[in-house]
This record gives sequence, structure tokens and C-alpha cells, in this order.
Amino acid sequence: MTDASWRDRLRALTVFSGQLPTFDTDAAPADPSELLTEWLGFALDAGVSQPHAMTIATVSAEGEPSARTLLLKDVTPEGLWFATLSSSPKGHDLEAHPRAALLLYWREQGRQIRVVGDVEPGSRELARIDFLKRHPNARAIAAGGQQSQPLPATEAEYEAAVGAARERIDADPDYVPDEWQAYLVRPVEFEFWQAARERDQLRLRYRLGVDGWTRDLLWP
Repeated sequence: MTDASWRDRLRALTVFSGQLPTFDTDAAPADPSELLTEWLGFALDAGVSQPHAMTIATVSAEGEPSARTLLLKDVTPEGLWFATLSSSPKGHDLEAHPRAALLLYWREQGRQIRVVGDVEPGSRELARIDFLKRHPNARAIAAGGQQSQPLPATEAEYEAAVGAARERIDADPDYVPDEWQAYLVRPVEFEFWQAARERDQLRLRYRLGVDGWTRDLLWP
């Protein structure tokens, strides 16, 4: 198949189907956190698929960007929360450059929320609560493996490592690896993006300054 045929096939796809929600940017609240929770609640109530799936982009010590999708764990007045191993690639990235970009995308509603913010570790207690709520298999894999590192040469070695971690968790149901960390993203910028039928898109940006949040509309 030629490159041209791929272009034709991709251009022919329907981008958004069904009815899209309206977005009255003039009525948007002064605090972007209020709009974040409003849109998130609307996505949850509408049954959007995986509304808590969130892409996070980080930069390594060498300046290499990387993005991956994980789960949004909480929204508080301070910001947005996620959890991972501090020994993972993204954990090392955040240690070198404690800043991240986030993206929530709800295809069914033609909506995106982009967030940029400073990242800081949460308390050990928050990490413990998050880890213990994970599925037992997910806990065993996190405790027994080295996230994003090459797998052992044989399946038996992998099973042995996970099995040993599972036995440790069975013996101590409250066990939490030292490397498991809850992270808080403190936003300094939001962008709320809404697809629309009568125009390409609506984009409302908030920026945090010394006097609080300011907002403006962006060209599509």
C-alpha cells in the first residue's frame, strides 16, 4: 500500500460522530479547576470510555521527550494526581525535570483538556493507599519487576520474579514498595478544547500569574 493511499484512507475517516456538547466560553468560571471538574463529571456521567485515561509527557535529563498514558487518580484543589514507580523512566524524568504536560481526551465528546504544571511527590500515606487499592496481580508485577526494563530471557525467570513478589504480598498484605510514589501536578496552564460543527474548534486557555488566573481564546 502506497503512502498516498494511506493519506486517502486517513482523510476519509469521520473525526467526530454524534452530537457534540456546547461550550460557552463566556460563561466559563474564573478558576480553571472548576471547569476541569465540570468536564470530567460530564464525561463520567455520559459513560465516556476510560475518562480517567491521561497522557503524561516528561523530559529526561538528556532532554529526550517521552509520552505515555496512565490513569488520573484524583483531582484536588492543589491539582491532578497520578501514581507510578519512582524508579520508572517517568520517575527518573520527573526527578531530573519536575514538570509535566498532561492530556485528557474524550473522543465521544470532542473534548480535550491540556495541562502543564510543576510536579512534586505526595506523602507516603497517599502512595500506600493507592498501591493497596491496586489489583493483587498489578501489585505483584509492580513489586517484582523493573518497569520498562527488558524482560528476563525466559518466561520462567519472569514468573519466578512475579511469584516471589506475590508470596511477599500474601505474607504481608500491607506491603508497599519504597519506590511506589503518588505525584501531584500543580497546574500553571490549562487549555480546554472543544470540537464544534460550525467551526473547527473552540480553545480556551488559562495561565497562572502573580495575580491569579488569566484567560484568553486561541485561534483554532
